[in-house]
Amino acid sequence: MATARPPSVGPDALKALVHPLRIAMWEYLGDHGAATATQLARAMGESSGQTSYHLRQLERFGFIEDDPDHARGRERWWRAVGFSLQAEELLDESMHDDVLALLRSRVAARASVMTRWIDGHAHEDRAWLDASMSKEARTRLTAPELAALGEELEEVVTRHLDAAKARRDQTADADGDQPEMRRVRVYVDAFALPAEGLDQEA
Repeated sequence: MATARPPSVGPDALKALVHPLRIAMWEYLGDHGAATATQLARAMGESSGQTSYHLRQLERFGFIEDDPDHARGRERWWRAVGFSLQAEELLDESMHDDVLALLRSRVAARASVMTRWIDGHAHEDRAWLDASMSKEARTRLTAPELAALGEELEEVVTRHLDAAKARRDQTADADGDQPEMRRVRVYVDAFALPAEGLDQEA
C-alpha cells in the first residue's frame, strides 16, 4: 500500500519549527538517521539540555517521533517525521513570514548538501556517481498538467521509498541496513515560473 501524503502543518507547528536549531536538528535526523539528544548536542555544538528541550518541542508538534529500532536503553532515540506545505499554508497571510523562513532554510540546506556532493565527486565511488542524477527541464504547461506531473513524480518516489522501507523491515532482525546501502537524498521540485511581465517583490 502506498505511503500516505505527509501531514500538513498549522500556524503553531510552523512557528515552532522555524527556530534555526530545530530546523538543523530535524535536517540532521533526516540525513543521518535516528539519534539521541546527546548525539545531536555533539553534532550541533550545543548542550544536551538545549537539544533535549528542542526535541520535546519538535515531538509536541509531530516533527519527530521515537525510533522503534532503538526502543531499549536509557536514552530516547528520535527520528524525523515528514510533513508537507499545502496551498492553504502558502496563501495564509498569518503564516507568511514563517512559511518564507522555512522554505528559505530548506533551499539553503539543499544547496549545502548538493555542494558537498559536487565537491566530493573526486573521492566518490564510480558506481554511486553512475547511479546519481541531476535533472532540470523547462516547458509550458497548464495548472492541471503541472499537478498531474507532480502526482506522477510523487508516485514514483513513494514506490521506491516503500520498497526501501520494506527491505529495512526485513533486515531489522539481522544486522540492519546492508553494507552496500547508503542514505540517499531525493529532491523533486515542479513549479510555475513568475508570469511574464509580473512584478515580483524582492
